[in-house]
Amino acid sequence: MKRCKLHLLHTGLFLLFLLATVPAYCQRGTIDLNVGATSDKFDSLSTVTSPVLDLNGDVTLKKPGKNGGPSFVAGGEVRVPSEDTNHAKEFAAFGGVAFQLSSNFSLAIHAQVRKIDLPSATLDNQIFVRENLELLQVPIVLKYKFGPSKRAFVHVQGEPEFTPRFRTAAATLISLPHPDFDHAYTLRGSVGYTFGKWYAQGTYENRYFKFEQNPNNPSNLYNWKSNMITAGVGAIF
Repeated sequence: MKRCKLHLLHTGLFLLFLLATVPAYCQRGTIDLNVGATSDKFDSLSTVTSPVLDLNGDVTLKKPGKNGGPSFVAGGEVRVPSEDTNHAKEFAAFGGVAFQLSSNFSLAIHAQVRKIDLPSATLDNQIFVRENLELLQVPIVLKYKFGPSKRAFVHVQGEPEFTPRFRTAAATLISLPHPDFDHAYTLRGSVGYTFGKWYAQGTYENRYFKFEQNPNNPSNLYNWKSNMITAGVGAIF
C-alpha cells in the first residue's frame, strides 16, 4: 500500500506539473477524475469486480503554427482499484502529436510509457507473485465533436501492445518467472458533453493480454482480460 501511495503521489505531481505549464504558455489543458468498476479475469481464476478510480490529465505544449501542422501534447494517468489483491494498479505518462483534420475531427498519436503492478495469484492454496509489466505503447486517439456548438464529443483510442518489460515484484513469496509474450490489445471509448470549462463523460475500456502456455505460465495465470467502465467530470484550463 505504501508503494501504491508513492506512485500515486509521483504521478499526481507529474500531472499537476503539466497543468502548471498551461498558464505559463497560454496553452490548453484538461484534467478529469473518473470512478466506476473494473472487472478482471486471469484465465483459470474467477472474474472479480471492484470499484476503481482513474485520474487523467493532458496539456497542449505547442499549438500549430501559422502554416498549420500538428499540436504537441503530453499527459499522464493514474489508475487505482479499491483493492490490489485481484486488480492491477497502473501509472502512465505520454507525449505525442495531434492533428486537427477538420473543425469536428482530430487525430492524435502518442508515445506512452505504462507501468502495471499485477496482483499475486493463489492456486491450490499456494501464492504466486506475478512480475510487473512496463510497456511502451503507441495509442491512436480519434476525437469527434458534434451537436449544438459542438459540445458533445466522442473519443476512441486503440493500440496493439508490444512485448512488455518484466520487473520482479518486491516480495518474498514464490515469484513466477515471466512467460513468453503472445499478443495483447487495448480499446477505449468515451462519450461526453462540455459545459463551458467543465465536462462530463462516460468511458469503457476492454483489454486483453495473452502469454504462451509453458512452465512460466502455470494454468495461464498471466493471461489477463479486463473491462473497465467509469463516469467522471473534468475541467478545461
